[in-house]
Amino acid sequence: MRKTLTVLAVLTLTLSACGAIRESRVNPFNWFGQSRSVATAAAPEQTNPLIPRRGGFFSRAGKEEVAYLGRPFEQVTDLTVERIPGGAIIRATGLAARQGIYAVQLTPENDEQEPVDGVLTYRLEGVRPDKNTPVGTKPTREVTAGRKLTDQQLRNVRVIRVEGALNAQETRRR
Repeated sequence: MRKTLTVLAVLTLTLSACGAIRESRVNPFNWFGQSRSVATAAAPEQTNPLIPRRGGFFSRAGKEEVAYLGRPFEQVTDLTVERIPGGAIIRATGLAARQGIYAVQLTPENDEQEPVDGVLTYRLEGVRPDKNTPVGTKPTREVTAGRKLTDQQLRNVRVIRVEGALNAQETRRR
């Protein structure tokens, strides 16, 4: 009976200590706060820097270069940063004007993927189909894209920003 009471008391004290850690900076879930929507300026269209310009050892020698034809989404509705061992995953949800957009990705603002004044910026882009598609309901036009970042890439980052055509979402490090 004494052992049971002792174990129960220790477990109760341990569990009550979790409340203090929940809101501290030690907890990795508190490293980035909630995202918020901010206004954005229209960005010029560029080719995708993530598509290699040359092929590797196993690529075909005569293969032509294909440019990424993605355009920014109209609206970025959600941005979350999830901590994982060795880095974080950025997950952005966008709302398109029409259905059928494919090849969705987060395109970095600069080629080096380095933060500018502590702000790491991406564009949520997708390729629009050649033919007209229906507008559809909101759930059918939502897409989600993600990108993994290492701890080294996050070293000097205070704000992560994902831009669309009409708005941007950003989240700050606490």
